[in-house]
Amino acid sequence: MEDFPIKTITVAEHFPQLQEIPQPPMTLHMRGSLDRIVGTTLITVVGSRNYSSYGKQVCEMLIKGLRDYPVTIVSGLAIGIDAIAHQAALEAGLPTIAFPGSGLAEDAIYPGQHRTLAKRILESGGALLSEFDHDIRGMTWMFPQRNRLEAGIASMTIIIEAEEKSGTLITARLATEYNKSVGAVPGPVTSPTSVGANWLLKLGAIPITNPTDIIEELHFTLPGTLPLWGAEAQQSEGGSIILNETEQLIINALRMPQSKETLVETLSLDIVAASIAFSTLEIKGAIRETYGLIERII
Repeated sequence: MEDFPIKTITVAEHFPQLQEIPQPPMTLHMRGSLDRIVGTTLITVVGSRNYSSYGKQVCEMLIKGLRDYPVTIVSGLAIGIDAIAHQAALEAGLPTIAFPGSGLAEDAIYPGQHRTLAKRILESGGALLSEFDHDIRGMTWMFPQRNRLEAGIASMTIIIEAEEKSGTLITARLATEYNKSVGAVPGPVTSPTSVGANWLLKLGAIPITNPTDIIEELHFTLPGTLPLWGAEAQQSEGGSIILNETEQLIINALRMPQSKETLVETLSLDIVAASIAFSTLEIKGAIRETYGLIERII
């Protein structure tokens, strides 16, 4: 990382939004550049270390759907959803900022297994930021302190997956206290990594089921109808609800109430895609589940 020396920047000049949080830092240490980040909207994307295939797929889908918008993805370089968010941003050609829970000396960056990812972020024109001394290695007390910067720097924080007690929920709570938008991805009720996100939704977090939810919350202009799940969106038979291919298949098959298992088997659906589709259709008011059977209501 010698090509990206550590320098010190002033918060007031570069990230004035951080001056609005309690006990803001006066300066930050930085590797990389902010050139690509200027003029973009910062979105913090965080989640569980113990992510599921569902969480990974959703994280990648959401960030890919933002590729044509002036956004920067912020996360913590941590194992799990954080790293997936950075990688998805790189693949989508979006700038990304990492807040490692450590100093920025190469042998101090935490976790050590993500030093290659950190270098990719720098090479893409992104940045690593920290308020800790260069050589300080990651310790437990540092992560909540780092989380407040992730929450304070962004206009919106999105929770992909989170256990009932996790640092991810600390970030969400702080974002709420800082009067930021907080979104959460609904997940399977049987999954431990969905407990935190589903709890946030009960408390009023914005349901995030597709990139459009993020785009509309940030008041970007939609360039036509955005795909919801890797397929061309369609107009539902009900008229105003936009459905993707998997959701439309499920609606068309619901001539009478059926169980989820029957629908998945009959339609030969991917389990992860089907789970997302059922959750999304219920949020959209297109279906409801009663006594274990899915009923169409549009």
